[in-house]
Amino acid sequence: MNAPEQRRSPRKRPEHSVTVTDAITGQTLGHVGNLSNNGMLLIGQCVPRSEAIYQVHLPLPRHDGGMPSIEIGIQEQWHEPAASPGQTWVGYRIIAIGNMDAMHLDDWLQQA
Repeated sequence: MNAPEQRRSPRKRPEHSVTVTDAITGQTLGHVGNLSNNGMLLIGQCVPRSEAIYQVHLPLPRHDGGMPSIEIGIQEQWHEPAASPGQTWVGYRIIAIGNMDAMHLDDWLQQA
């Protein structure tokens, strides 16, 4: 039996690889598996600490060819080994986002 959907908002998968970078260290944390206005699934090689908080940059490709990068604060909610060896799936909740970045994210989520 499948568990009922627990997410607050529908998530969208990017059409192309979207790399998430730690804004403080410049280290790549992983690639977006899916994204909503409340959180994201990140596929990476590092296992984060439980409830770790990061300030990150991620580019959001648009259909018009533009690629604005948004900056958000995220907090780890869960993580588990991915099917591929050496990779980890990590669920993050968005805990901080500026008004302009929220508009860019909403625009990206609305694109078909």
